[in-house]
Amino acid sequence: MKDKILMALCGLVGLAMVVFGLNKFLNFMPMPEDMPQAAKDAFGHLMGLGWLMPLVAIVEIIGGALFAIPKTRALGAIILLPIVVGIVAHHFHMGDLFAGPAPVFFLVVVWAIINSRPHYMPMIKD
Repeated sequence: MKDKILMALCGLVGLAMVVFGLNKFLNFMPMPEDMPQAAKDAFGHLMGLGWLMPLVAIVEIIGGALFAIPKTRALGAIILLPIVVGIVAHHFHMGDLFAGPAPVFFLVVVWAIINSRPHYMPMIKD
């Protein structure tokens, strides 16, 4: 039962990451109107770099796709971990940590990493 719940959550989080990554290229979801000015400024600075947001989008799309597929979930979880940590840190800094799905995404990715421990052990064994 626990494995089925994890599989469903990983599929949903993976799909969401693909959608959010695609949104960075296609802009089909508008920015919220009630976004704090500090968040708007932060995103403005990130967009000003030119290369960072496309890189994040590509990592979200690839990591989300890998995370949604059970056979490649361990690799997708490792790819998505820095992204979800950055999302959680951003929401924490802005004071709205529980306003969106960020903590849920983080917990699902961490759960998948913990559940995939045997896949990572060959990398750290002597």
